[in-house]
Amino acid sequence: MVDETYQLHPVGRVSSPLTDAASAPRQGDEGAPEAWLVFDPQVGRALRDVRVGADLLVLTWLDRARRDVLAVRPRGDESRPETGVFSTRSPHRPNPIGLHRVRVLAVDGLRLRVADLEVLDGTPLLDVKPVLGAADER
Repeated sequence: MVDETYQLHPVGRVSSPLTDAASAPRQGDEGAPEAWLVFDPQVGRALRDVRVGADLLVLTWLDRARRDVLAVRPRGDESRPETGVFSTRSPHRPNPIGLHRVRVLAVDGLRLRVADLEVLDGTPLLDVKPVLGAADER
């Protein structure tokens, strides 16, 4: 592996009723409860144009994931062949960055209420980006 390091600074945290990885849904559209994205005051200006109904891509740091896993059986199904983590959505990977598509349900100051976020309470937020529409809408 390349011996370089990079510093990431969370812009906030997730506030969610999910506290146990074993009982959390594997993907947001598989029964994830509504959750809040709670942002640090220093990044407040970055939220000013986020609107209810927007689809966002949320990047998280899966801080409770293992970083030494390179291959898994998808969804923990022992009947499936072992697969390299770069071909899966496993949270366990060398850099446990989570990528989540969510819909904004409410905007409340430094907080966004979202649907379809399957991460655990307290998970660090790294970034938020809009889902892009067609090329002529950008």
